[in-house]
Amino acid sequence: MLSRLTNLPAQRKNAELLRSLVIRDLEAKYSGSLLGTFWSLVHQLSQIAIYTYVFSVILQVKLNISNVPESNFTFGTWLYAGLLPWNTLVASITQSSLVVLNQPNLVKKVVFPLGLLPLVPVATAFIESLPGVLLLLALDFLGDQSLPLTLFLLPFIWLPQLLFTTGLAYLLAGLTVFIRDLPQVVLIAINLWFYLTPLVYPVSVIPNVWRDWVFWLNPVAAIAEIYRDLLIVGSVNHLSQWIFLGGISVIIFGIGWKTYRVLRPSFSDVL
Repeated sequence: MLSRLTNLPAQRKNAELLRSLVIRDLEAKYSGSLLGTFWSLVHQLSQIAIYTYVFSVILQVKLNISNVPESNFTFGTWLYAGLLPWNTLVASITQSSLVVLNQPNLVKKVVFPLGLLPLVPVATAFIESLPGVLLLLALDFLGDQSLPLTLFLLPFIWLPQLLFTTGLAYLLAGLTVFIRDLPQVVLIAINLWFYLTPLVYPVSVIPNVWRDWVFWLNPVAAIAEIYRDLLIVGSVNHLSQWIFLGGISVIIFGIGWKTYRVLRPSFSDVL
């Protein structure tokens, strides 16, 4: 306890430094832009329009979810609820995989807390997702003229989502210093991961024999479905998957942080 109290000034300093790095990252990304961070929202809306047209209009995919009416608008809202956490994850891990390589000057500074570097793209991605959450709530209200009370449970899914994403960020940031081809492998894996996750198609189209395995082996599937439960359906239908997600997120975070911590002393030698 005494050591924690002694480290409080350092922790506050690191928190302030992280805040400054995130602000700098956002400013660099949208400097001179008219819409600023809302460009990420425009990108997401274009994605939803394309996927809604392809899967709902052309392929006539049905949601088959109780208490959720079938319409193109509802499909778009349902789609948006699943793509929000997915886009946050993709932005976090693709940028964090290169964050150490792109900051050699900071890495070689003895006094710089290198543990902050992978947190910057993760925090930036989560901040960029906030306008999307607000837009989703507005669309949900527009469709039903009300909002489900389950939306107040959102913070309880954000925590395991943050732990899972941060764990992957630490793991990729550390390994990429030594395996330079890893970011390219990550891009290929993301494309495969996208279609193995029920994001643009409902879980009901997955054969029953594989359905449970999709949730147990793919944490993003559980996160997307819980988002939809809380924001669209208005009930908690995947409690066991939620509990399992909490446990696996802690494990992934622990593995990522431990790997990064072990590799960190060698960063300056490699760079």
